Amino acid sequence: MSVRLVRAPIDLASLSSAASGDGAVCLFVGVVRDHNGGRRVLHLEYEAYEDMALPLMEKIAAEARERWRVTDVRIVHRLGRLEIGEASVAVAVASPHRGEAFEACRYAIDTLKATVPIWKKEFYADGAVWLDRPGEAPITLS
Repeated sequence: MSVRLVRAPIDLASLSSAASGDGAVCLFVGVVRDHNGGRRVLHLEYEAYEDMALPLMEKIAAEARERWRVTDVRIVHRLGRLEIGEASVAVAVASPHRGEAFEACRYAIDTLKATVPIWKKEFYADGAVWLDRPGEAPITLS
């Protein structure tokens, strides 16, 4: 089990090598998109409350291992400035069978996005916005 917060590009090759003889590896990669809500995104910045984020990420990985028959769960989230197209988050789950790998991977990314204190700031030509959790209003900065 491996969870990390990194400031350099995410090494996707090392994540996809999680299989170690299993029949399936499910790899989810979230990338920086060039638009959101009808606005052109120039780049992003991610910040985290690291002392809380890492233990929560470890808990998510452990829960995935307990709930599904998986042999490895790896979660990596990038912090700092990211450009369009760069990987911002990656989850890799290895399992003897694809069904458990898919389910555990989806659980891990959905739970991470809903619970881990990592914040995203989107930059546009005319300002920036900190995006909050789903259902909350964004904080607009000029």
